[in-house]
Amino acid sequence: MSFPSRVRIAEMSPRDGLQNEPGPVIATDLKIGLIERLADCGLTHIEAASFVSPRWVPQMGDAAEVMAGIHRKPGVRYTALTPNLKGFENALAAGVDEVAVFGAASETFSQKNINCSIAESLHRFAPVMDAAKQHNIPVRGYVSTVLGCPYEGDIAPEQVAKVVQALHDMGCYEISLGDTIGVGTPLKAKRMLEAVAHHVPISKLAAHFHDTYGQALANLYAVLEEGIAVIDASVSGLGGCPYAKGASGNVATEDVVYLLEGLGIGNGVDLQKLVATGEWISEQLRRKNGSKVGQAIAV
Repeated sequence: MSFPSRVRIAEMSPRDGLQNEPGPVIATDLKIGLIERLADCGLTHIEAASFVSPRWVPQMGDAAEVMAGIHRKPGVRYTALTPNLKGFENALAAGVDEVAVFGAASETFSQKNINCSIAESLHRFAPVMDAAKQHNIPVRGYVSTVLGCPYEGDIAPEQVAKVVQALHDMGCYEISLGDTIGVGTPLKAKRMLEAVAHHVPISKLAAHFHDTYGQALANLYAVLEEGIAVIDASVSGLGGCPYAKGASGNVATEDVVYLLEGLGIGNGVDLQKLVATGEWISEQLRRKNGSKVGQAIAV
């Protein structure tokens, strides 16, 4: 296949990027400011919050306040993670445009992450899917550890395909393929995608690659060649995985946009504004900017 003519970027930083940030709980106003700046950059799909127990994810404890405080921009979809029915109900009350459920391709990772088997996790999603259908709310699915697990090592592509197909059959309009610990390489990514595409159309898939081993952009190039047209990314490379030792953040949105521009692939994002946003949030969090492009342009 050839490259897509256009790619939609799903911005992860307000949720996946901030949820594991160490130290004090990040101020609600700062989260709102980040979301609004991202929308102003031209990003049209922003994962704004996670409706989970604050006991487990303290940084997401103000999800309802964040959703209420956003000045919503027309044409932008503000989404939230909802692992169970209670989370969905809270997200619905907060006025989210879309919800997401998450599973794993690794049995051990599933047990460590959400304390249940893969089959049990899928069973838990059924009430969320039913409620979302009743309220006409689209549901996105995530599959973690598609290119490797910190506990099991390599994951068979067919195992990934099995979980992706289950989420698709349940009604997820799109399934994001997550290299949670960033161990994938381009050939592995292609082989995984080939297996998944036998069961679910590529048009229903997204790539969510972490950059732990510095392979994220190479892996994205590989799956772009196969027709992937949705990429998850996080400004300044914010994020990580508390269950994966050494797992650094998501691929930086700035780096993805620069890659897409170099390939002549439309994405609708203003790179200069995005770099400024990455610099701003890095300064606010008092951390180094994780984007190579951000560092280069901001100098």
